Amino acid sequence: MCEEIADDLDQDLIALSIQQPWAELILQGVKTIEVRRVPARPRGSVYLYASQRISSLPGVELLLQQQGIFAETLPRGQIVGRVEILDCRRARLEDASAAQVPAALLVDAYSWVLGNAQRLSRPVLPHYVPFGTWFYPFKRLRTNVRGRK
Repeated sequence: MCEEIADDLDQDLIALSIQQPWAELILQGVKTIEVRRVPARPRGSVYLYASQRISSLPGVELLLQQQGIFAETLPRGQIVGRVEILDCRRARLEDASAAQVPAALLVDAYSWVLGNAQRLSRPVLPHYVPFGTWFYPFKRLRTNVRGRK
């Protein structure tokens, strides 16, 4: 389970964009490994941004049912919390349970080990919309030029 945090947001913190229901499962402490095709460069605390899309991976509907989550109620397009990236290593078959994905998705992938998830008391719209996996939600950079009003 995650701890709720206050809304005094760090303007310099980078955000990790993750589809729902994965973002929600990270906040609940159910998903402790994020599987990606590339290694994680940032380490430490990052914002967790729930992207606009709901995951279309096979088995997501069943997972939602098992967890008692209704996809239409999940926040999307918002910063929903913080999480720490504790480690990054080559994925192993035994990571499937912690990642909440089929073992076949772990082939040639990396496991980003997550911990200390904290939910914001309420989701927050980023000032700048994401462009890719990583982005700065509250400050403008050359790679982050489309603003949100």
